[in-house]
Amino acid sequence: MARRSTNGTDVTFEPSFRIAWVYITPEVFKAMVHMDSYVRSNLDPGLLELMRIGASQIDHCAFCLGIHAKGAFAAGESVVRVMRLNAWEEPPGCYTERELAALDLTEAITVLTDGFVPSEVYDRVAALFSETELAHPIAAIVVVNAWNRFGVAMRKMPGGYAAGAAMMV
Repeated sequence: MARRSTNGTDVTFEPSFRIAWVYITPEVFKAMVHMDSYVRSNLDPGLLELMRIGASQIDHCAFCLGIHAKGAFAAGESVVRVMRLNAWEEPPGCYTERELAALDLTEAITVLTDGFVPSEVYDRVAALFSETELAHPIAAIVVVNAWNRFGVAMRKMPGGYAAGAAMMV
């Protein structure tokens, strides 16, 4: 089945995933779950889900977008704030300075355009987060990007996930 992408090219869409990596490499899955649990216990749930949605949008992981949108709503985020994430820099007053800095860092780490996180991005976040606080969003961004890569590589399809349910990728 094909669909038209936003840039006008045809994109092939295959509605089935490739392999059940969770069962083939259970130790990798356990390590991912362990890291995910750590970041979840050290960040505000709303901020964490906003960062996860931001990274999942960039990574084009529909499965992860579904999971994290549901998680954001369960954490009390509004539909408006979640919907505006793709243009997070534009709506003034929608996000706090800390949230904007964390979203900027999320984009910088996820994209790595110049092969590194620009100093102005890092400095902006470092001015708003303590050193310990800063380590947690960085870890969260690394973890969500790893989950996104699994989701995209395995063509995991969205749907069927309930907020707070055990995650099987």
